[in-house]
Formats: sequence, C-alpha cells, structure tokens
Amino acid sequence: MTDPLDTLDDAVAAAAFRRLVRHLRHRTDAQNIDLMGLAGFCRNCLSDWVEEAGGLSKDQARETIYGMPQAEWKRRYQTEATPEQIARMDASVAKNRRDDAVDGALDEALDESFPASDPPAMTEPGR
Repeated sequence: MTDPLDTLDDAVAAAAFRRLVRHLRHRTDAQNIDLMGLAGFCRNCLSDWVEEAGGLSKDQARETIYGMPQAEWKRRYQTEATPEQIARMDASVAKNRRDDAVDGALDEALDESFPASDPPAMTEPGR
C-alpha cells in the first residue's frame, strides 16, 4: 500500500512546510527545548533537514528557518533550559527510534539528525 505522503503534490507539501516555518517564527515563545521534549524535533532539526536536502549551507538553512541569524534568535528569545526540560527532551528523542522494518529508512535518517546538532539551550545556556 502506498503511503499518501509519498503521493502528496510537492507544491502542496512546500506550502504546508512554509506555513509551519512561519508559524514557528511567530511563536518565539515555543522554545526549541520544549519542541524537542514534546515532538522530538525543533527548529534546528528542520534547518538540518533543509541543509541535508541540498542547496543551503548550515548557516543559510538556520537563517531560513529562524528568519534571522540563529545567534540573534538565541539572544532575543532563547531561555535557559531547566533540568526538567532536558530530561523531557532526552526521553522524547529516545522515542524517535522505530524498530519495525517499515521505518528502517527513517531510523537511518534519525541516526544522522537526532539529536539536533546543537541541543537547544544547552550549548549557550541563558542566551
């Protein structure tokens, strides 16, 4: 059976992705550490996936997702991660592993991109 996601029109997928990114740009109160703790991905992950898809450097991909240089976003909006947030993130990222054969390719991709290259609020606490 074909996954409907695989037949989704590229223009529709691109429009939905752009809406997601604009939503995350607007919701600066949604900290990356909280996104990781709940969903196992964050802005950094999205930018890493954009970079991996080709065409942009890491810095360009981050600026595309954040809407500004990542360092500026961190300075303006990032809060220090609490031990509880870090624990939730660790537990959530552990759920990204899938053991069924159908998602074997996903496991490979997740191994490459999780956790995100710069765990949110951990590399520069308080920034």
